[in-house]
Amino acid sequence: MKKTSVRFIWISIVLFCLVKPNNLISWGFLAHQTINKQAILGLPEPLLSFYSEHAQYLSDHAVDPDKRRYIDTSEAPKHYIDAERFGIKDASDISFWDSLPRKHSAAKEKFGPDFLHANGSVPWQIQKMMYGLIQAFKSGNQHQILQISAEIGHYIADAHVPLHTTENYDGQLTHQKGVHALWETRIPEISIENYQLIPASAHYLPSPADTIFKFLAIAHQLTPMVLAGEKTISCRIPEHARYEFSPTKESGKPIKNMAFLYVKGYENLMGLMVQTQMQKAIQQVANFWYTAWILAGQPSLPKQRTTSNPNENLDLQLIENQTNTDSSNTESSSCSKN
Repeated sequence: MKKTSVRFIWISIVLFCLVKPNNLISWGFLAHQTINKQAILGLPEPLLSFYSEHAQYLSDHAVDPDKRRYIDTSEAPKHYIDAERFGIKDASDISFWDSLPRKHSAAKEKFGPDFLHANGSVPWQIQKMMYGLIQAFKSGNQHQILQISAEIGHYIADAHVPLHTTENYDGQLTHQKGVHALWETRIPEISIENYQLIPASAHYLPSPADTIFKFLAIAHQLTPMVLAGEKTISCRIPEHARYEFSPTKESGKPIKNMAFLYVKGYENLMGLMVQTQMQKAIQQVANFWYTAWILAGQPSLPKQRTTSNPNENLDLQLIENQTNTDSSNTESSSCSKN
């Protein structure tokens, strides 16, 4: 067996152990952490060794953007886009996504910053983070490479959640409140250990901006099925049977949760949707990390372990101050939306 194959197997075993936490919590934690760690397996050397060494950091900080929502009022819109507010009439209309500006500056000029703040900006946030990651690779700043890698993984993952692409993000417009947590929290809690989440080898993205809008379009196409499935299972299971009390592993005290039969019934109606969207997110996180490194000129990676303060305030706004390049120009060379 080749030495690289042996190394990959050992890394896979280590990462598998790391992504089985004692507490299975929300998509904002469990799934985000899993997605970042699994994405490492798609990377080639030398990225594979570098990212594997810092797998725990990438997992721990995968949820930083969600934590930041509580102290930064500008954070929440970066996690979603309400497609209907931007003009989409039919979820199956793929061409709609081609009409949206690719650059953040163009989006602000067309819609205005207040509109983006009110209705979401996740595609442009991913592009800004991509530019920041390229610059971090160029500078060799290990802490910035790791922090931005962790955070771009979060936004890419959010963009694969159908309910992060619609104004009806929690079914509140169709009397289906709670569907958000049902889809992105309870299903992964119950089923993630059975998912097959190994990515293919990361590949270079000739047009990162176009890739972002393509996976948003696919996610949005799934929204009718997400909502219709919830209506179906709710007709089959009476409201009083949709919840149960189960003890927490930390305190043993019972908490109210969506019942197992209700969740599994809904998941069965969805088929492999949640697993598939997680798998796609993992693949794209690997692709974006790899593409950023390529666009940075394939620089040597820092060899020392990070000792930076994990709470160091990165000036991510530098991403806005694009000089010679930006992510678009480099293409050719609780019920909140967590």
